Amino acid sequence: MEKLSHVDEKGKANMVDVGAKDDQKRVAKAVGHITLKPETIQLIQDNFMKKGDVLTISEVAGIQGGKRTSELIPLCHPLQITKLDVKATIDETGVRVNSEARCIGKTGIEMEALTAVTVALLTVYDMCKAVDKDMNIDEVKLVEKTKTDI
Repeated sequence: MEKLSHVDEKGKANMVDVGAKDDQKRVAKAVGHITLKPETIQLIQDNFMKKGDVLTISEVAGIQGGKRTSELIPLCHPLQITKLDVKATIDETGVRVNSEARCIGKTGIEMEALTAVTVALLTVYDMCKAVDKDMNIDEVKLVEKTKTDI
């Protein structure tokens, strides 16, 4: 079995030292979905939700969440994010969120992309919880991760 990078020789959690690695251009994309009742989808489309514009607010929240990933996930390195894009769109069963995170650094940016999607979906949940008790967040996953030498 391959040695886990976030565990030291005593089996304790350990933040990986990436100091000797070369900087690379890194990109990660993630997606997620929240299932909503048809009535809730209609309220979002008509912008009649009491808390405001669900899609726009969830996108901004996702960006904010992605930027704070290293504060939320204990062993994540703080990264110099160069781009974080979050798009929330209505589909036939709810809201789908896509994110793309970019940085130039020594370690990946997939956790930022995943955090952005998750925070955006949680924001949709928060904004709709008064009218929909059957929401379900699912399908959160990383769909692409690349690194390019610079």
